[in-house]
Amino acid sequence: MKNHHIIVFFFSLFLIMRLGSFVSCTEETKVYIVYLGEHNGDKSLKEIEDHHCSFLHSVKGTTSKEDVRASVLVHSYKNVINGFSAVLTPQEADMISGMEGVVSVFHSDPYEIRPHTTRSWDFVSLLEGTSLLNSREKLLQNASYGKDIIVGVMDSGVWPESLSFNDEGMEPVPKSWKGICQEGVAFNASHCNRKLIGARYYLKGYEAAAGPLNETRDFRSPRDVDGHGTHTAGTVGGRRVANASAIGGFAKGIASGGAPNVRLAIYKVCWPVPDQSLAEGNACATDDILAAFDDAIADGVHVLSISLGSLPQSTYYTENAIAIGSLHAVKKNIVVACSAGNDGPTPSTVGNVAPWVITVGASSIDRVFSSPIMLGNGMTVEGQTVTPIRRRRLHPLVYAGDVEIRGTTASNTSGTCLPGTLSRHLVRGKVVLCLNNVREASMEVKRAGGVAAILGNSFNEIQVTPFLDPTTVVFSYSLATILTYIRTEKNPMATLVPGNTLIGTKPAPVMASFTSKGPNVIDPNILKPDITAPGFNILAAWSEASSPLKMPEDRRVVKYNMQSGTSMSCPHVSAVIALLKSIHPDWSSAAVRSALMTTSTINNVVGRPIKNATGGDANPFEYGSGHFRPSRAVDPGLIYDATYTDYLLYLCSQNISLDSSFSCPEKVPTASNLNYPSLAIANMRGSIRTVTRVVTNVGKDNSTYVLGVRSPPGYVVDIVPKSLHFSKLGEKHSFNITIIRAQSNVERRNEFSFGWYTWSDGVHVVRSPIAVSSA
Repeated sequence: MKNHHIIVFFFSLFLIMRLGSFVSCTEETKVYIVYLGEHNGDKSLKEIEDHHCSFLHSVKGTTSKEDVRASVLVHSYKNVINGFSAVLTPQEADMISGMEGVVSVFHSDPYEIRPHTTRSWDFVSLLEGTSLLNSREKLLQNASYGKDIIVGVMDSGVWPESLSFNDEGMEPVPKSWKGICQEGVAFNASHCNRKLIGARYYLKGYEAAAGPLNETRDFRSPRDVDGHGTHTAGTVGGRRVANASAIGGFAKGIASGGAPNVRLAIYKVCWPVPDQSLAEGNACATDDILAAFDDAIADGVHVLSISLGSLPQSTYYTENAIAIGSLHAVKKNIVVACSAGNDGPTPSTVGNVAPWVITVGASSIDRVFSSPIMLGNGMTVEGQTVTPIRRRRLHPLVYAGDVEIRGTTASNTSGTCLPGTLSRHLVRGKVVLCLNNVREASMEVKRAGGVAAILGNSFNEIQVTPFLDPTTVVFSYSLATILTYIRTEKNPMATLVPGNTLIGTKPAPVMASFTSKGPNVIDPNILKPDITAPGFNILAAWSEASSPLKMPEDRRVVKYNMQSGTSMSCPHVSAVIALLKSIHPDWSSAAVRSALMTTSTINNVVGRPIKNATGGDANPFEYGSGHFRPSRAVDPGLIYDATYTDYLLYLCSQNISLDSSFSCPEKVPTASNLNYPSLAIANMRGSIRTVTRVVTNVGKDNSTYVLGVRSPPGYVVDIVPKSLHFSKLGEKHSFNITIIRAQSNVERRNEFSFGWYTWSDGVHVVRSPIAVSSA
C-alpha cells in the first residue's frame, strides 16, 4: 500500500564525500541545514549569500570563500526564509549551531520526507445534503472556477502535455505572479501556459547527499517521471476532460480538478531513490523542500498543496522543513494543506501536525469496480478489480498454501504467494487463491503459470490495482467462502468475470485503512488530522513516462491512473481552499481552516456515523472534524481565527522559539488555549480544566447563536455563556469551556474520550470536536 503514496521514514544516511583539500576523504560529511529565521529586508542577494558563506568560512579554516561557495554551500535561502544548507562534518555543524543568530542546525536527509500516495467531486456534493445537489457548480461559479488563485504543488513534477493542463479559454496569467518557468531536460518555456504558469525543480540537496542524478531514471527538469506529482496537480486544478478513464476503461467520465481554472505552479522536490523502483517511493531532500518554500512564497502563490510527509520526531518544530517552511508561508497568509500520512491504522502516526497547516486524512467515495468470481458450483462471490479481464471458461481453482514449493514459506507466510514460493508444476493452468492483496502476489501466480489470481483483503474497502494479469480482490468473508469451497469440492473450478464501474454504493464514505491516525505524537493537545476528503481509488492525470504500476515489468502507458493515499485527499482540500480564497480573499489561513472544519460532517450519505476500515464507528483521530463539505464552508457563520503571533505563543508552550524578534511572555498560555476549531486536552491533571475560545461573526448581522453540547463519556463539558449575540459582521465573542472529570472516570485514564459542541443560529451549525484524556 505504501508504494502508492508519499510516506516518510527516518534512517541515518552516512556518505563519504570528497571535498578536495577541505575535508579528509575519510571524514564523515552530510548535508546540514542552518536555519536563521526570516530576512528583514536590509541586505542585497549578494550580501545574504556572503553572510551565509561567512559561517562556513569560519569553520572551514583555510578554505577561501570562493571555494566554500563552489564546493560546500548547497542552498542559500534568500527570499523570505533566512538560512542555507551545506556539506559539513558533525563537528562543523555543532560549531555553527552555537553561533549568534542561529536558530537550529539539522541534517537534511533525502529519505526522510517522501510522497504520501473524476467521481470524487460528485460524491462530495452528495454529502452537502439534498438541498445542495447542485452545490458544486454554484460554488465553482461563485469562485469564478478559481481563475485568479495560484496553487503551488510541491511534488515530483508534472507531465505538461496532459489535457488536464491545457489552457484553452483561460485568461492571461495574474499580474501578481512573480515566478519562472525553469527550463531543463525535455522541458522548456513553451511547456508553461496560462494553466501551468510556473515550474521549478530542486536537485542540489538530493545530489549533495545521494550523488548525481541517474538521468536514465528521471529528467533534470520539472518534468514528472513518477506520476505522483501529475496526479496531485490534476486533482487540484485539472481542466475538465471528457471520456477520461483508467486503463481498461474503468471510472470513465469527465476528469476534473476541484478548481478547474486555478493557476498551477509546480515545485519538483522529489526524485527516484537510487537502486529502487519508482514503486518503492521517491526521495525528497529536506533542504530542497525548504528552498521550494522560499521560492513559492516569493513567487506569489496563494495556496500550497503538499502531499509529502514523515512520521514526526521530537525535533519536529525546529527541524522539519514542512513545519518550518509552512510557518513562513502562513505569515504571508498563504494557506498550506498537507497530507496526514499513510501509516494507519496504527495510532499516533499522523504527520504534518503543525497547527498552522491543514492536515488531511483519506476516505472512500461511493464507487466500486465490481468483478465477481463464478465458482464451479454456480455460486457468485463478490470481487473488485480495475484489471482488464476477458471472460474465460472455468479453470481449476487451488489455494496457494496447497501448491507451494516445500521449504519456501513459514506458518505465517503460507498462502500469501510470496515471490518464488509457488510450484510451476502444481499451478500451471489454474486459478490461485492468495491470502493478501499485493501486486507481487499476482505476479507470482503469473510466474508459476497460473491463469488468474484471487487476492484476499482484510479491510472493509478494496484499494484497486491495475494488475498486469487477470486478478480480482475479495473481502475476507468472501475469501473464507472460496476457501471452504476448495476444501469441500472434489474438483473446484472458478473464473473471473470482467469488471464494471458501479456508482452509488453505500455506505460511503468509509475511512481508508491506511490513513494515519491521532493522537498527535508531538503535542496531543492539538487534535490532528483536521479533516478528511476523498483519497481512495482516485482517477487523475498521469505521467506518460511512468506506468500504472511504476514497476519495470509494467510497460503500459496511460494518460490517467487510479491512485490511493492521503496524497490524493490533500489536493481535494487544496482545491476547495483555492475556491474559498477566491470568494473570501480577505480571510486568513486560520479562517479558511475553521470554515472547512466547522462545516464538515461526521455522517455518511445515509445519515449514519462514518465507519472505519474495520467496520467500527470512526472517531476524530481518524477524520478530525469530519468529511469536508465545500459549499457549506463558503458560509460557515462563525470562524475561529488565529494569527502568526498566536502560533508563536503556541510554540512558547512547547519551549520553542523560531522568531528572534518575538519574546515569550512570563505567563505562557497552554497549548489547548490556541484558538483552534477543535479542542484537545491530553493527560488532564485534577478534576477540572478551563480553556477559552474566540469566534468571529462572518455570517449575518444581528444574529444569535445557541449552544449545543455532547460531552465525552466520563466528562462533563460546561460552556459559558450559553448563547452569543452578534450585532454586526466581524464582531468577536469569547467563551470559556470547562471540562469536569466525573468521579467514575478512573478506568478511562490515559484513554481519550470524544464529544463535540456546536453553535447554531438556525441557519448555520458551527461544530467542533472534543478529545479529552486524563493523566
